[in-house]
Amino acid sequence: MRFSLVSLALWERVGVRACSLGHHPAASLLLLCLVALTSAHALQLTDDRGVSITFAQSPQRIVSLLPSLTESVCALDQCERLVGVDRYSNYPASVRRLPVVGGGLDPNIESIVALKPDVVLLATSSRAGLRLESLGIKVVALEPKSHADVRRVLGKLGQLLDIPDEQGAERLWRVIDTSVSAAAQSLPAKTRNMRVYFEVSRGPYAAGESSFIGETLTRLGVKNVVPAALGPFPRLNPEFVVRANPDVIMVGNRAMQAMVPYPGWSGIKAVRAQRICVFSPEESDVLVRPSPRMAEAARIMARCLENKTR
Repeated sequence: MRFSLVSLALWERVGVRACSLGHHPAASLLLLCLVALTSAHALQLTDDRGVSITFAQSPQRIVSLLPSLTESVCALDQCERLVGVDRYSNYPASVRRLPVVGGGLDPNIESIVALKPDVVLLATSSRAGLRLESLGIKVVALEPKSHADVRRVLGKLGQLLDIPDEQGAERLWRVIDTSVSAAAQSLPAKTRNMRVYFEVSRGPYAAGESSFIGETLTRLGVKNVVPAALGPFPRLNPEFVVRANPDVIMVGNRAMQAMVPYPGWSGIKAVRAQRICVFSPEESDVLVRPSPRMAEAARIMARCLENKTR
């Protein structure tokens, strides 16, 4: 939590008066003056590990090791603070010109240190945090996994970037949320309660009801055939999908350029009626990242549903 405005105002009032009038002993006066001068910039943030990190001022040199965090920083109009990204961060286009420091799980520590970042943003699952902290580099671990998480992480980044809510995170979230609702409202009534299977990776790995993708599908008014009880992204037996017999299949695996049926899938309703949407690599990046582009993801899914029900 940052210094409260009341505390800040009090320190500034007392400190400035002390500095100008000299009414305090020298040591106390010096300390008070320093606090008055620095407190306006200091901030404290608790990340998703529960770790509290204190910054003398808002970081100006940022390395991001998670694409959704890279996109979030840029969505808050602070792309210019990024000095390095992971190999998967490719949006917006401007970040492709930045130094690449490996992946989120296998970052190049030497390359990160050479960039002299004020902070490194990474996922809670990354093992690089402790190593970077041992080298004196501040780390903030944030990992959005749901719609609520995206809103919360935007708020945390707004704090870190010292952006007032009315100009940054909350305003951005309202736009995202309203746009997802608009995508849902654009769909014809006949798409409601259609049974959908969303594959995120060959395996098959699916997006369950409890995933952020599943949350978007629910808001679009369709039924996810993968229940929340199986987890957000479970690996399924292909026979499960055969038994579920979805009306529409969505494939968001950016490595797949064509739908490769699993044994027994030829009898699935969606396959027989050719109601299968295989998204492009660019669309898949939008769909499988819990980022500020969730509204665009909702529009992509809505187009699929509309096209496959004509």
